[in-house]
Amino acid sequence: MISDELERYLQEHSSPPCETLRNLERKTYLETLFPRMMSGHIQGKFLEMISFMIRPLRILEIGTFTGYGAVSLAKGLPENGLLVTIEQNRELEDTIREVLDKAGLSAKVNLILGNARHEIEQLDDTFDLVFIDADKENYSLYYDLVFDKVKQGGFILADNVLWSQKVIDPQFNDVETKAMREFNKKVAGDERVEQVLLPMRDGLMLIRKI
Repeated sequence: MISDELERYLQEHSSPPCETLRNLERKTYLETLFPRMMSGHIQGKFLEMISFMIRPLRILEIGTFTGYGAVSLAKGLPENGLLVTIEQNRELEDTIREVLDKAGLSAKVNLILGNARHEIEQLDDTFDLVFIDADKENYSLYYDLVFDKVKQGGFILADNVLWSQKVIDPQFNDVETKAMREFNKKVAGDERVEQVLLPMRDGLMLIRKI
């Protein structure tokens, strides 16, 4: 984890989030139990930049939470682009739809409420970019489920892959830590991809399907 001082420096030297995302961040901290699940300023800006660089026609996001990542990713979509985002917690629907509307992105986002495993299996689209940021125990499963739906040369982003640096500390063997270790090992051994693990926030794996 980076220090608060370094975090402030990063924010001061990165483009600020839009007003809609600033308001969403405040709302998330006020109204949710685990606000750190939100992408936030630096990671959100990184997601936005990646989206603008790739210019994807189709994005899949697994785990919407309050919508910060969805807005960030959808900003880089072309006029005919679409983000499909899956969220299991139906209580977050109003918050997500409100922020998408305020950001002017509702027409570019298809919010699906339900179990990610089931919903992914129903999708027929081919995606240029997939962002995995849901329950950690199922990262390897989601990776397998989406792989054939990612076009050749497309990208998968996986969040929280350092898991508060527990993945490198052998004293931690809880279910989520072991799942993240297994996921990282799985990707590193997959000859169908190239990947880089970035120490951004809680760890971000950028994976390219070759």
